[in-house]
Amino acid sequence: MIRKPAALKAGSTLGIIAPASPCGNPDFIARGKKTLEEMGFRVVLAPNALKSDRYLAGTDSERVADLHRMFLDPRIDGILCLRGGYGTLRLLRQINYRIIKSRPKVLVGYSDITALQLAIWQKAGLVTFSGPMLASDFGLEPGDFTVNHFYQALTSYHPLGPVPAAPGAMTHTIYPGRARGRLIGGNLSLVAATLGTPYEIDTRGAILFLEEVGEEPYRVDRMLRQLYLAGKLHKAAGVVFGEFVDCEAGDKSASFTCGEITADLFNRLKIPCFYGLGPGHGASKVTMPLGVKAQIDAGRCQLVIIEPAVVAPFK
Repeated sequence: MIRKPAALKAGSTLGIIAPASPCGNPDFIARGKKTLEEMGFRVVLAPNALKSDRYLAGTDSERVADLHRMFLDPRIDGILCLRGGYGTLRLLRQINYRIIKSRPKVLVGYSDITALQLAIWQKAGLVTFSGPMLASDFGLEPGDFTVNHFYQALTSYHPLGPVPAAPGAMTHTIYPGRARGRLIGGNLSLVAATLGTPYEIDTRGAILFLEEVGEEPYRVDRMLRQLYLAGKLHKAAGVVFGEFVDCEAGDKSASFTCGEITADLFNRLKIPCFYGLGPGHGASKVTMPLGVKAQIDAGRCQLVIIEPAVVAPFK
């Protein structure tokens, strides 16, 4: 069963959780909170959101407790992650997915948060959102593009339509064609990391979205080949790549490019595929629902959301 959260509106309260790494700069948190409040939202930090345990934002138990608390608290309308980094994968077996099923809410994040989004989709069927986070995005004074698209995606209970490319992104067709399916995916590293677990991605008939940051081309090659060998690519109806930020080799003479890697693979698979969508690690971010129906026209480098991601808010 697919579950959709209620749309947010002016005055909605966003609960902030930190399921991955901590934020070491309180100025980012203050600026992010101010930006969200200027958009009309109230902001509440979970009790453990500012904790730090080396590269984790608190213990596993503390981070899971915050997740449960934000879903259970009737005063919280939506949940926004503090930042990515590492650590979300450690939580997946401790989460009570029955809580999430019974109290569906907007959940927004990307990067390491992909692990949480995949698990919630597999175990609770909840539509979530790939989108900007409190410290790492709103805390850096994002541009109007990021802010406006975030607000539109979370407050409109109509299909969002065409997903824009990020400003300045170089979109290009990898393999032309059209397809339709449920849009799923996220960060390539985390999608690959969940293979062989109860939370691994199910790509059958889906539009698969993948993005990455800071990985050498040979690592991108390895992770894509892992998905290929696991049968996850040829079962997909189509594939859309977000930006691969800082993913080219320092010595280009000794490496394939990410473009060459994806072209070689998807021209063999003959699956509609294009590069350059706005969600992910780029400076300007699109907020995009995961779990809704979408259609791809790879020849035109276009992805269209054709199903509402949220339901009308309760009055």
